[in-house]
Amino acid sequence: MHAVSSSKTEKAQDVNTQVQSHIVIRDLNVHIEGKHILKNINLDIPNHSVTSIIGPSGCGKTTLLKTLNRLLEDVSDVSISGSVLVNGEDIYAPDAEVTHLRKKMGLLSQKPFPLPMSIFDNIAYGPKIHGIKNKKKLQEIVETQLRNVGLWEEVKDRLDASATRLSIGQQQRLCLARGLAVEPEIILGDESTSALDPISTQTIENLLISLKDAYTIVLVTHILRQARRVSDYIIFVYNGEILEFGKTEDVLLRPKHEITRQYVKGFIS
Repeated sequence: MHAVSSSKTEKAQDVNTQVQSHIVIRDLNVHIEGKHILKNINLDIPNHSVTSIIGPSGCGKTTLLKTLNRLLEDVSDVSISGSVLVNGEDIYAPDAEVTHLRKKMGLLSQKPFPLPMSIFDNIAYGPKIHGIKNKKKLQEIVETQLRNVGLWEEVKDRLDASATRLSIGQQQRLCLARGLAVEPEIILGDESTSALDPISTQTIENLLISLKDAYTIVLVTHILRQARRVSDYIIFVYNGEILEFGKTEDVLLRPKHEITRQYVKGFIS
């Protein structure tokens, strides 16, 4: 795999001579329960774009995503070395403040998890935690973010209703609005449409595409058609390494490595 690492670095350099990097990963290694899950990851993730992480099951996609907001700290027996810089700030530095760092990251999980409270309070929850108490300001935030995810017209007359009464597609948009309410810099998505119907999936995809002008978006997806539809860049992970990284059309249509080619053709799952 040594030849892969060299090509990988060249590819990353090719991409980042053209765009500004928002997230910079250097010499990242992750061990969980003694197993080497991520191996010597060096990666520059472009700003104001959608970057999708693809690869076979168990290759390390979600682990890589979780390193970006330190959620791996919730996993038992984990060891992390290397650096992850967000706008130049190393989130794994000894003096890094976790709450401040996670505020920069909006996370859209595989399944929506609305808080057991009203639609209004779901959106207002984060801003309240971060010190916003003024009711008018909170109302402005709630309306703005519900509009941003195309949910305002559907729920504006029942903001006091329980969020759990929404359809699953509406719940996923609500969770996205909740994440945006704390003004993050980055949106992370972990197979965030896998539980949705096709119409709701398309709605979320269109939202993510529309949001990339304001945010850096990093997604894990196992659906190649989705990666092609929404992504500007693709990261292909194989056996814990970055096998290929580049513009979506290059990776999916003109892959440099045989393993990538086999995965794209469906011979590796």
